[in-house]
This record gives sequence, C-alpha cells and structure tokens, in this order.
Amino acid sequence: MEWLVLLLFALLAIAIVLYNRLVYDRERVRQAWSDVLVQLKRRHDLLPKLVDAVRTYADFESSVVAEATRLRSRQDAPEAAAERARLESGVSGALGSLFAVAEAYPELRASEQWLHLQQNISEIENHIQSARRYYNGAVKELNVRIDAFPSNLVAIAFRFQPAQFFNLES
Repeated sequence: MEWLVLLLFALLAIAIVLYNRLVYDRERVRQAWSDVLVQLKRRHDLLPKLVDAVRTYADFESSVVAEATRLRSRQDAPEAAAERARLESGVSGALGSLFAVAEAYPELRASEQWLHLQQNISEIENHIQSARRYYNGAVKELNVRIDAFPSNLVAIAFRFQPAQFFNLES
C-alpha cells in the first residue's frame, strides 16, 4: 500500500513540474511576442519621418505615401503572428518603395537626416530579426513540450494551445 501512495505522489510531482514548465514556456512566448511588437512599433513610428524626408526632396507618387500611412494605421490591429506577418510584409514593401524613390535623389541620399533615418531603420530591422528569432525559439520550445510525452498529457488536461511562428516574407 505504501508503494502505491509513493507512486501517486511521484506522478503528482511530475505532473506539477510539467505543468509549471508549460506555464513558464507559455509566458516566455507572450513576453517574446511583446518584445517583437515593441520593435515593430518602433519601425512603424519611423515611417512618417521617412515619408517626410523623402517628400521634402521629391514629389513622388502619393500612392507610396498613402500605402505607408495605411499600413502604419493598422499597426495595432492583428495580434496573431500569421496576421501580423502579412501586415509587416506590406510595411517592408512600403519601406522598399520609399528607399527606391530615395535612390533617384542624390541630394536626399546625402542629407544628414536621411542617413540618420536609414541608420535607425537598419538598427530596428536588426532588433526585429533578433526579437523574432527569440520569439520563434520560445514558440518551438512550447510547441515541443505540448506535443511531447508525457507533458502532452498535462497540456491536454489544462488545454494548452500551440503558438504560431512569426515568419516574415522576404
């Protein structure tokens, strides 16, 4: 009878440890996603400055400005990683359009303000890449723990859901 009590106690202790690991992984994913959103917001905040800098040197298509403004206004909309990735791909395209327009204006490319903005956007892109890599690593650990035995039994019992990876299109 004592061995049965010890076995039940051991199983309960294992279940508690596995549950706590799942909770830790889930919170790490949430924190990592928050970090990604902070970096994306920094990039969105630079869009108007980039548009203004280009606008002062070039009278370019209003569609580029309209698209950048539209995408910036939607920055807080999607919370799901897949939806956010689609939006951010559009932002990357708008940034590419802005930089392409700027290439045609040597005086803009030589401006101190433009160089500073380019440096900031490059730095932010590196931070986004780093935050995204950390987030995807946290998602992988959570998803593996949700799928692997015996933690999957605890995950099913407490309805843990796998997280989505955040993959930006090139």
